[in-house]
Amino acid sequence: MITFDQVTVHYDDAPEPALRDIDLTVEEGELCLVIGHTGVGKSTLLGAVNGLVPHFTGGTLYGRVTVDGRDTAHHPPRELADVVGVVGQDPVDGFVTDTVEEELAYAMEQLAIPPATMRKRVEETLDLLGLADLRHRALYELSGGQQQRVAIGSVLTAHPRVLVLDEPTSALDPTAAEEVLAAVTRLVHDLGVTVLMAEHRLERVVQYADRVIHLPGDGRARSGPPADILRTSAIAPPIVELGRAAGWSPLSLSVRDARRAAAALRSRLADRAPGPVRPLPARDRRRLLTARGVTVTYRGVPAVREVDLDLYAGDVTALMGRNGSGKSSLLWALQGSGPRRAGTVGVVDAGEGGGTVTDPHKVPAARARRLVGLVPQTPADLLYLESVKQELDQADRESGGGSVGELKARAVLDRLAPGIDDATHPRDLSEGQKLALVLAVQLSAAPRVVLLDEPTRGLDYRAKSELIGIVDALAAEGRSVVISTHDVEFAARAADRVVVMAEGDVVADGPTTEVIVSSPVFAPQTAKILAPLPYLTVTQVVNAMSALTSKGDEGTNP
Repeated sequence: MITFDQVTVHYDDAPEPALRDIDLTVEEGELCLVIGHTGVGKSTLLGAVNGLVPHFTGGTLYGRVTVDGRDTAHHPPRELADVVGVVGQDPVDGFVTDTVEEELAYAMEQLAIPPATMRKRVEETLDLLGLADLRHRALYELSGGQQQRVAIGSVLTAHPRVLVLDEPTSALDPTAAEEVLAAVTRLVHDLGVTVLMAEHRLERVVQYADRVIHLPGDGRARSGPPADILRTSAIAPPIVELGRAAGWSPLSLSVRDARRAAAALRSRLADRAPGPVRPLPARDRRRLLTARGVTVTYRGVPAVREVDLDLYAGDVTALMGRNGSGKSSLLWALQGSGPRRAGTVGVVDAGEGGGTVTDPHKVPAARARRLVGLVPQTPADLLYLESVKQELDQADRESGGGSVGELKARAVLDRLAPGIDDATHPRDLSEGQKLALVLAVQLSAAPRVVLLDEPTRGLDYRAKSELIGIVDALAAEGRSVVISTHDVEFAARAADRVVVMAEGDVVADGPTTEVIVSSPVFAPQTAKILAPLPYLTVTQVVNAMSALTSKGDEGTNP
């Protein structure tokens, strides 16, 4: 169905090709997962399938890409629209109408499909993706998972043979992600659609993949069965890392199979309590932020309902909950820029009056930024200059040159996403690189309280580990960090405390282990595999196994 024949893509002024000598075939009805670190060429590979590369992006494509027998070099994207459907990272960016039904019909209108056929296909797609009850709903009223399904449906009505998905679950909570993936796998197994999907959160999708294409970063690609590729790849989900550590063969890719393989491991670890996920220095537990009765409404509809929250120096708090539960609204209210119908927010300002309590909503923006810094869900909204260097220099000037651990914004960026050229325009960066740039800009001010709204969206595992290092450094300096996230694996590794929201209310608040291990939705893969043992991360398991091995070795010494 899709064939790459010695394909090389070289962008103008780039020192090396983005793709080099790619030679692979994706068969009809396969779900093919494209993996690799941020910036290794995944989007270029996907764009080559429907002709966006090079017809729209520029650069030079050597070799040959064919889709259902059509050479993309001679067929621009408009001539492949009936064969290839593409859904980008942010479905809202692709919406052109107002309601679900209109959006499903739009692509067919552009292809001049007869009205009777259009009506039939709309009804079929509504049923196929479980959207029938939403047909007359406005698109802006939908949850993230519903919007993603509508975006997929809007390209399916053209009956494409190939579906290209660029991080389809990156902005979704676990439940919404399962809805989308269930719809995708149904398309593969029931209709024989070929799906090419790029995704950083491999723990969500790897169990569904028939084939994995790994881009290691040198422009080339490795392709094969998921277990074979992941056994030696530098990028792997926790379930694979656990299997490697435990020596499972073959590797388990689903929690069900892993639980069966882990019976002996659970018995071995039964009498050993896990160590802390991340040991931290002693904290003075000073309260940095106090919120009481915070209420946020939009057009009379409550988004946050009388929330009380205390944030302490040195704490890292994960704010979790389904899409639409009020997490972002709460963060904006705490930061001071968002609407607040009722309630109070006070932040300890060590720089003014030796520890006075200040409402960030009532002070100038520059001072508020040192009190509470916020990175929004759409980080590109904060990028307005012409180059990466200009953004970083401006951040250093506004913050007085200081930042995390005495690093400047450039150093923070290099830890999160190394290799970004100073001259690059921010809008030309990948989503993960944009996020890393905004994180560097906001963290350069080293505010007392740091609020991160879905910071791992678009980041690979390596960048997430670097982000944890940044967060740990902030906490060690006595700052308080709140991370709104759907990434349960990241929360398990990064957070001391988890706050769960639902319909604007706080429904759970406590230590990470207590809150997420008991949840079937928010538990990380390691916790699901080793339950009822209270292990959260693979690192905890590896350390426990090493300690048991060392103890056994000591017991054998005379």
